[in-house]
Amino acid sequence: MARLNNSKQSGGIPTHVAIIMDGNGRWAKNRGLPRTAGHTAGAATFRHITRYASRIGIKYLTVYAFSTENWKRPADEVNALMKLFHKQLVESLTDFRDDDVVVRFIGDKSGFSDNLQKLIAETEEVSKDRNGMVLNIAMNYGGRDEILRAAKLLCEDCMSGKISADDITKEMFAQKLYTANQPDPDLIIRPGGEARISNFLLYQAAYSELYITDTLWPDFSEDDLIRAIDYYSKRNRRFGGI
Repeated sequence: MARLNNSKQSGGIPTHVAIIMDGNGRWAKNRGLPRTAGHTAGAATFRHITRYASRIGIKYLTVYAFSTENWKRPADEVNALMKLFHKQLVESLTDFRDDDVVVRFIGDKSGFSDNLQKLIAETEEVSKDRNGMVLNIAMNYGGRDEILRAAKLLCEDCMSGKISADDITKEMFAQKLYTANQPDPDLIIRPGGEARISNFLLYQAAYSELYITDTLWPDFSEDDLIRAIDYYSKRNRRFGGI
């Protein structure tokens, strides 16, 4: 099993890790199973990796669960995903109860059923006073939509006279994003081998390190996360400098 050495434990753990949980459908297809089986297996991996990330000292974990574009998938798959989300949220009310994980949902929650929205609100409410890792679950999320939403909110502030256009700063814009008051992701991990960002955290990812692995998400393990962190720890993050 891959392990973090002492030097990496003391300074190499990224504060904020984001994961594009990709490859569920291909995992199922490779096994002659329906795509829904891949999503179920991916959900189990999500729970395991979340606990492990919290245990090794990651402060923020953002996972891409359902994008604004995923509504284009076949209706039976989308319906199965909604049922799975509902089941996972019910379980998460007890699953993460003793893990000291703060659960937040980023994205347009209004796109979900009333029952799912109530579960989302309940999950956020019961975890809000915890002191551990912040888990952002991106559902009905799209980076472009998030940027457009932030721009509209700033426009409203301008029109109401709260601010003028000249007052707007990058920091002010960031406060209108779903991830307000959180650091940008240090490391974005993409299982499944695809080399694209897929409309995920477009504003926040300006200087994130990218790690791509061919491992499909349901097979993603603690060792895979450690390898990604080891890769990150060796990067020279210059942020545009020398």
